[in-house]
Amino acid sequence: VQLQASGGGLVQAGESLRLSCTASGSTFSGYTMGWFRQAPGKEREFVAVDSYSGRTTKYADSVKGRFTISRDIAKNTVFLQMNSLKPEDTALYHCARHRRRQYYDNTAYYSGEYDYWGQGTLVTVSS
Repeated sequence: VQLQASGGGLVQAGESLRLSCTASGSTFSGYTMGWFRQAPGKEREFVAVDSYSGRTTKYADSVKGRFTISRDIAKNTVFLQMNSLKPEDTALYHCARHRRRQYYDNTAYYSGEYDYWGQGTLVTVSS
């Protein structure tokens, strides 16, 4: 399974970006998918998760109300729509597939629950 993330770039505060994560060699269908980010000098942190059923989405408090996770099963792609971007959103953003099929619980916030990761796409927000 290979995950390819794209859509990052340099934007000004208040602008929007949409990140995409496309899978090859397998499918997202039936898997919980997450987005995580890592800022320079900081640890990787949870951003958003979409449960395998699509019925549950959760967000980090820092992005709630600004970011939206979604997926297009037919295109085998997961998206992260980021609005009202702030300089503190600057980071390398990674998508990841949960290690267990058809599984979701509160541990989905932890990066250790994911076994396939994209290479990351860089988001830089200037003030």
